[in-house]
Amino acid sequence: MSRLIVIGGSKGIGNAIITSLLSSYDEVVNISRTPPENESENLKHYSCDVINDELPEIDSADGLVYCPGSINLKPINRLSIDDFKNDFEINVLGAVKAIQKYLPSLKNGNNPSIVLFSTVATKLGMPFHASVAASKSAVEGLTKSLGAELAPTVRVNAIAPTVTDTELASKLLRNERMIENMNDRHPLKKYLQPQEVADMAGFLLSQKAASLSGQVFEMDCGIVSFKI
Repeated sequence: MSRLIVIGGSKGIGNAIITSLLSSYDEVVNISRTPPENESENLKHYSCDVINDELPEIDSADGLVYCPGSINLKPINRLSIDDFKNDFEINVLGAVKAIQKYLPSLKNGNNPSIVLFSTVATKLGMPFHASVAASKSAVEGLTKSLGAELAPTVRVNAIAPTVTDTELASKLLRNERMIENMNDRHPLKKYLQPQEVADMAGFLLSQKAASLSGQVFEMDCGIVSFKI
């Protein structure tokens, strides 16, 4: 039986991934504090705080996606050490915990793949992003290191999106002027929709990406890649 595990699939990008891939797997397992809005016979939900709770036992899996993230934007003199610790715990240690838990399950799967999430802020110096950029940079290091360590059995890749229209980014898109400014900042004159990121995740999980591991894919709408 083909099975995908999604950590944090109740909202935003994670929910878009679940919705997009329900028909591609015999079972999609969502692990998050709140259930997703989706209802399907092949969708199973475990209510779980990934950081603080024991993760459920799952005997085999073909894919693992770790979606939890944070957007904690403050000047450096207003960022506490606890802010850095919390962002690191959510973005990095949670991913490590999930991978350590489900690596035996993935090794029992068929052409297994892991997808993690970074951000364009690791490549593009942006004010007020010190904490999130530091933790997501660690995710990129984890991606490359584990990609090498787990080859050829398990592929590991990451997606680094720019601003995406989710609840997490709602403060950055809270009115028409901010939306217009966000579009103008990107050379492609747009920011991301969750489905676009879900499509990339689906590709990286699939056999179409069988030759890709240890890579970080910037979905940046041109903001990192171009100077126009």
